Amino acid sequence: MDKQRFKKQKDFILEIDKEKSIFRQTHLTGLVRKENDAEHAWHMAIMAWLLQEYANEELDMAKVMLMCLIHDIVEIDAGDTYAYDEEGKKTQEQREAAAAKRIFGLLPEDQGRQLHELFYEFENRSSPEARFARVMDNLQPLLLNISNEGHDWREHDARGEKVRERNSKNALGSTELSEYISRAIDEQIQKGNLKE
Repeated sequence: MDKQRFKKQKDFILEIDKEKSIFRQTHLTGLVRKENDAEHAWHMAIMAWLLQEYANEELDMAKVMLMCLIHDIVEIDAGDTYAYDEEGKKTQEQREAAAAKRIFGLLPEDQGRQLHELFYEFENRSSPEARFARVMDNLQPLLLNISNEGHDWREHDARGEKVRERNSKNALGSTELSEYISRAIDEQIQKGNLKE
């Protein structure tokens, strides 16, 4: 065992435990409490495996699931930026880039570089896997919002047009899921869970 390498891996493992303390705006089903980033990532990874048949292209599922699991690690430093927080979005990219550099930099160089590249591949939708993982990132909170009668949307005065905008690129990863999401948004507007 390379003790120095193993120490870096342990340091990273303990650092990412902090992701469990980053709470999002989305509530768990039943409004028990708000979910944390680690729960969101785990949920996305399972969803990706379950829903892979709806992807537009053949996928490396291990890569998709790893993207899902690491995509919000940067929020340990950058904090969670709510999907419809226009002010927070102005500095989100800078905050997350600095966080990615620091956190993935804890790892041995080869592993840090691999996760850093995977993070940006996800962010930029630059592969079939990234495009599908991004659909999961949009679908997961949408499903929770629907299960909770739009509670979080209503709490934040979310508008249908903004939810549509956030979901506008889903067809790049899954035409079928994009169509489902579009219909679901329409239904939520009709029910009054989203403002027009």
